[in-house]
Amino acid sequence: MHKLSMLVLVLASLAAPLATAAETKIEISSPVDGAKLDAMEQTKLDYNITLANHGDHIHVYVDGKQTALLRQLKGSHTLETLAQGNHQICIKIVNKNHTPIGVERCIKVEVK
Repeated sequence: MHKLSMLVLVLASLAAPLATAAETKIEISSPVDGAKLDAMEQTKLDYNITLANHGDHIHVYVDGKQTALLRQLKGSHTLETLAQGNHQICIKIVNKNHTPIGVERCIKVEVK
């Protein structure tokens, strides 16, 4: 019986990091993936972040170039003016050393 309770304790401790990693998430509510945007209007990025697994803050990327460092976990960020064409907008969760922890969300938009 003692071995069984030790096994349960060990398995529970191994599962704890998996539960934490599952809680880390990024939601981008606007613009939506595939949106068609007006080149004459400012583009606001609306997001909601749930941090876990050593995440500290987020970096925003447009076409692979970092454009912002944000510490607010929920809100809006006005993007720099986007040229006409197709663009990829990504949010990556990073640690205190600004190293991505492997959680990101990207959307594609078209500016006309």
